[in-house]
Amino acid sequence: MNRTYKSATQQKFNSGNGAWFIKKFAVFVAVVFSISNISAQGLLKYVQPLSGTAPSTTISAAKHSEAGSEQNANTIPAVCFPFAMTQWTPETKTTETKCIPPYDYRDRLLTGFRGTHWISGSCMQDYGSVTIVPVVGKLKTKASECAIPFSHKDEAATPASYKVDLPAAHLTAELSATARCGLVQFTMQQDDSLYVLVIPNSDRGEGFVQINAAKGEVWGYNPAHRIYQGWGEPAGFNGCFFMKIEKTIESRGVFSSEGIFQNDSMGNAKSLGAFLGFKLKKGERLLIRIGTSFTSIEGAQRNLQKENAFASFDETVSKAKAVWEKALSQIKVETGNEREKRIFYTALYHSFLHPRLFNDVDGRYPRFAGKHQFETKKKGNYYDDFSMWDIYRAQLPLLEILQPGLVNDFVQSMILKGQQGGWLPIFPCWNNYTAAMIGDHVTAFIASAYNKGIRDYDVNEGYRLMRQTAFDLPSASDYKNGKGRRALTSYLHYGYIPMEDSVPEAFHKKEQVSRTLEYAYDDYALSVVAKALNKTGDYQKLKQRSLNYKNVFDKSVNAVRGRHADGSWASSFHPDVRESYITEGTPRQYTFYVPQDVPGLAALMGGQKALEKALDSLFEKGEYWHGNEPGHQIPFLYNYTTSPWKTQRTVQKILSEEYGDGPGGLSGNDDAGQMSAWYVFASLGFYPVDPVSNFYALCTPIFDNVVLRLENRKNFRIVCHRKKPNAIFIQKITLNGKSYNTKFLSYSDVVKGGLLEIYLSDTPTKSD
Repeated sequence: MNRTYKSATQQKFNSGNGAWFIKKFAVFVAVVFSISNISAQGLLKYVQPLSGTAPSTTISAAKHSEAGSEQNANTIPAVCFPFAMTQWTPETKTTETKCIPPYDYRDRLLTGFRGTHWISGSCMQDYGSVTIVPVVGKLKTKASECAIPFSHKDEAATPASYKVDLPAAHLTAELSATARCGLVQFTMQQDDSLYVLVIPNSDRGEGFVQINAAKGEVWGYNPAHRIYQGWGEPAGFNGCFFMKIEKTIESRGVFSSEGIFQNDSMGNAKSLGAFLGFKLKKGERLLIRIGTSFTSIEGAQRNLQKENAFASFDETVSKAKAVWEKALSQIKVETGNEREKRIFYTALYHSFLHPRLFNDVDGRYPRFAGKHQFETKKKGNYYDDFSMWDIYRAQLPLLEILQPGLVNDFVQSMILKGQQGGWLPIFPCWNNYTAAMIGDHVTAFIASAYNKGIRDYDVNEGYRLMRQTAFDLPSASDYKNGKGRRALTSYLHYGYIPMEDSVPEAFHKKEQVSRTLEYAYDDYALSVVAKALNKTGDYQKLKQRSLNYKNVFDKSVNAVRGRHADGSWASSFHPDVRESYITEGTPRQYTFYVPQDVPGLAALMGGQKALEKALDSLFEKGEYWHGNEPGHQIPFLYNYTTSPWKTQRTVQKILSEEYGDGPGGLSGNDDAGQMSAWYVFASLGFYPVDPVSNFYALCTPIFDNVVLRLENRKNFRIVCHRKKPNAIFIQKITLNGKSYNTKFLSYSDVVKGGLLEIYLSDTPTKSD
């Protein structure tokens, strides 16, 4: 939706209020000067792609994370464009198995360089990937024999490029990328033979590879498969690649676990791949260009021809740098603390990796939940890999501010999925239904975009699909395939999901209380759209259903609790221990998940003071877990009490303790950028407690000056005035010179542009 705004600054200037303008002009000059200095220096240098590639070292992770994947952020040092089709990463793990990212900081052997579709920070799977392996000297094809010792001191990682010196192999390797393509460059450190292995990474003994040595080309594919609902079934598309090598291939062949063969192609064999042999001099370089596609080998070739047919490696790096500098410069921050800049811009980088571009340069993409069927998008791009249980909370809301046009493409992609598959997905990944996690947060996301005026799509069709998921039941086969809300029959009948319904057709079984809470939020989200579209009957039903959180709140323990079909409470209740009816957390932690009605939750507890006391207890007992998403709104709930200063203090503590700039600097799975987006929002001084609403809870920025450069070419500036360096408590706020006497910031005030000034003290303002 196009809107023309006239900022309060312009209005005051045009009205002749010169004194106000001169006063504010001084602030403006200071901000612009500092931002110009940052821009001149470049922002890319602050990004630390290795952050999150090691187990978490934060305080809450040590206490609350279960052994295994919860202790890892599971990010990778991804080289790519923002929201790219394929990321390129050094590889230390050769599998595509669930919860195992292709790069782990703890490893000391490099197994190659991968074009990956790993969902950053997740505990999901890689799929359709391909790995390039350099082998110096004699030909070897077994992974254990090809692995190269490496040291982190020899790595140089940025979003635009990766470089590692490999003295054990007498080789230097480099990566760069475009939106759909990658470049791999090897430089010899001595005269020697160099073999390049090309491996479609199928754990199932599937895939295909072929060589045309005369043309210097290699192509192939790696079939994608589903997990969660439909686990193991073909996903209906392949990860395809087309490579161009810019040197004469002197020897070639294929291999598998059965041996080496002097053939030009191989398919459907365990550990299959192709090898290419070269004789190179010291200092000589070998450049490999790789196009990728989810439609076909021809699509991968077209993508390569369009994006990177002729550019040198250095030219490709320069372009990637420019793309990332533009993306990162959407938010400019000023602080004397270089560490905070590193954490911030690393978080912003992680926030810009997903969802994934899924269509070729000609608009062609695999049909959602299809069987090697293809569609063409004529306007905009088609996206997939939405870790929706996580990213609807902050990562997508961040993009609603910075890139609403991109968000519009996301919504259009969701509607297409619903039309092509028959139902709106719950958690769409690898272009399929999954029914992963809980809730129905595609609905929450579309409602959030709609409520912010992002509506360049078929709104009525979007509403039809959201309503279907909220009210209708799929057939038994469709339900098993991942369509529709889990346990909707119970939810509609009881107003909650009782303990007797174990939700068997789901990867996350049981978790009845958490499901009830999240469905109540999604019902609220849909009610917002229903009201706007004058769907009065739907609105009234959904508004009532949004209060279903009350049905699982046990006043006798002042917390949510499992409930039986007869209305009695589950006998098992331990507020600070994981229960089967709670998703990845405890009853105490999940009690605060009522973002649509915090005043209503407070009333259940006994009023604002009781809510404040419950929050105090959570934090004092060390039971707040930042490493998982359902609690991310909790620190901001003090804004719904008479003590918002506690939000200011608590958020500052979390920013300091739960984020770092080292490899273990994230406190849990980054989950497609959600953990990082929390940092971005909180460090700027506001957060979407209720993402569907048009308001953000205010807190204290950690930066002195901030500029948000918006898509509508307006700027929103935040300037902090501190009485002392350690001042963290808000005393006064003004917006465009006028008092802004509220604990919440509106979306409309942000996107109109303007100047928000926050005056800080080292002592809080307390209310009785």
